[in-house]
Amino acid sequence: MEQVEITDVAAEGKAVARVDDLVVFVPFVVPGDVVDLQVRRKKHHYAEAEAVKFHRYAAERAVPFCRHYGVCGGCKWQVLPYEAQLRYKQKQVVDNLTRIGKIALPEISPILGSARTEHYRNKLEFTFSDKRWLTKEEIRQAVVYDQMNALGFHIPEAFDKVLHIERCWLQDDVSNRIRNAVFEYACAHNYPFINLRTHEGMLRNLIVRTATTGELMVILVAKIETGEQLERFKRLLGYVAGAFPEISSLLYFINNKVNDTIADLDAHLFKGEDHIFEQMEGLRFKVGAKSFYQTNSEQAYLLYQTVRRFASLTGGELVYDLYTGTGTIANFLARQARQVVGIEYVPEAIEDAKTNSRINGIDNTLFFAGDMKDLLTEAFVNAYGRPDVIVTDPPRAGMHPDVVKVLLATASPRIVYVSCNPATQARDLQLLDAAYRVKAVQPVDMFPHTHHVENVVLLELREGEPLSQHSTADVPLSSAEALSPSTDTSLSSAETDHDCQCI
Repeated sequence: MEQVEITDVAAEGKAVARVDDLVVFVPFVVPGDVVDLQVRRKKHHYAEAEAVKFHRYAAERAVPFCRHYGVCGGCKWQVLPYEAQLRYKQKQVVDNLTRIGKIALPEISPILGSARTEHYRNKLEFTFSDKRWLTKEEIRQAVVYDQMNALGFHIPEAFDKVLHIERCWLQDDVSNRIRNAVFEYACAHNYPFINLRTHEGMLRNLIVRTATTGELMVILVAKIETGEQLERFKRLLGYVAGAFPEISSLLYFINNKVNDTIADLDAHLFKGEDHIFEQMEGLRFKVGAKSFYQTNSEQAYLLYQTVRRFASLTGGELVYDLYTGTGTIANFLARQARQVVGIEYVPEAIEDAKTNSRINGIDNTLFFAGDMKDLLTEAFVNAYGRPDVIVTDPPRAGMHPDVVKVLLATASPRIVYVSCNPATQARDLQLLDAAYRVKAVQPVDMFPHTHHVENVVLLELREGEPLSQHSTADVPLSSAEALSPSTDTSLSSAETDHDCQCI
C-alpha cells in the first residue's frame, strides 16, 4: 500500500487509514501522515500494517522524547502533542458512550488534563531476562554485548524477550538510578537473570514505588531454591540498601513459580518499614508491597474530587463503594457521608482499607471482602441499608451482569461510575439505562502519552418515568464482545493491549 494518508486515531494507541473498503490500523503514526504500508495481518474487514516509508509528516506532530519510543510498547502517543492527545481521548469517550451505549447523554465535560506529562507515575515494574531484545538499529550496526542480560519491559508479542531500559520518563529519575545500579551490580557479580522460557535463573522482577510524601519503596523478586542462593540474593539487597539510603521500604519476594504474580506470596522485609504512605487532602493512605493505589497520584486527586462532586454528599448519606480496593475513595468520601460501605475481592486490600480508616481517625466505614457478584445481594442490602449513593470503580472488564441487576434492584438515587475503559462502561450504562439517566460525564487523563483514559459518569434514578426498553439481555456482557474488532475506529484495533506498564 503506497502513499496512504492516515485519517484518524483508533483505540489501543494506533491510528487508522482507509484503503478502498478496508480499514487499516497502524501504530506510531498520526492523522495527516502520508506513508507506505506493509500489511502484517489481514482479516475480511480490517488489516494491521506498519509504516515503512514516510512521504509527508503531519503538521500536528511531536518529536518523541524517549529513546525507547516505538520499541518498548509504552507511551505510544509521544508522537502526538499533548493537546491533541486530550482531544482524541475526549473523542474516545464520546464515541464509546454514543456508539456502544446508544443512550441519551448530556453535554460531556472537557477532559481534565494532567499538569505533569512526564515523571507522573508512582509505580513501575521491571523484568529481568537473560534474553535481551535487540532493536533494528542494534542489529543493523551489528552491536555485540558481553552479556545478553536485560532489565526493563517485555516486548509486545515476545513474552521471553525484554527490552533493556536505560531511561524511562514515566517515573521520578530515582527509579532510573536504582534500576541501572541494580543491573550493573548484578551483571558485574554474575547474578543469573531469569530465562523466561525455561524459568532457570535467579533475578525476576524489580518494582519501584514513590510517594508524594517523599517515601520510596523498592521490591526485588527472585527465584530462590537453596540457602546459599538466599544469602547471595541478600548481598544484592544489602548493596541496594547501602547505595540508596533514601529507600524507606526495601522488601523482597521469593517466587519459584512459572508466573510473575506475587499476590499469593509473602513479602519479606529487608530494611525499613513494610509500607510507605501516600497523602491526599490531609488523609494518609498506607501502601504495602501488594497494595493497589492509583499510579498517577496528582490526577487521582482530581478524579476523587470529581467523584465527590458527583456524589453531592451533605453528611447524611449511606454510600456503597464497590471495588473499593484499599479504600481510598471510601475514606476520601467518609467525612462528608453518614457511613461508607466498601466491598472488594482481595482480602489484603480490605485489611489495608481498614488500616487507612484507623490511621485517619475515620470510624464511619465498613469494609467487606468477597466476590462482588456473590457478596452484593439483596440480602446484603437489607442487612446494611439501602444506599443513597453508589460509587463503582470496576476493573477494565466492567461490572458482572449480576452486579448490574443488583444495582437496578437497589434503586439508589445516584450512581457514580468510575471507569478506566469507556467501552465496557458504555455497555454497562446501556444496561443501567433501564432505570437510570446519565446526568454528567467527566473524562480525566491519568496517563499522558498513552491512549488510556478514565471517565466518571453520574447517573440519577428515573423517578416517576416509565422504564427504558433496555434490559440485561440486550447487550453483550463480556468485554471481549464489547471490544471486538470493528470498522468503527473508536472500538478496537484488533490487538491485545500491550501497554500494561502504563496502566
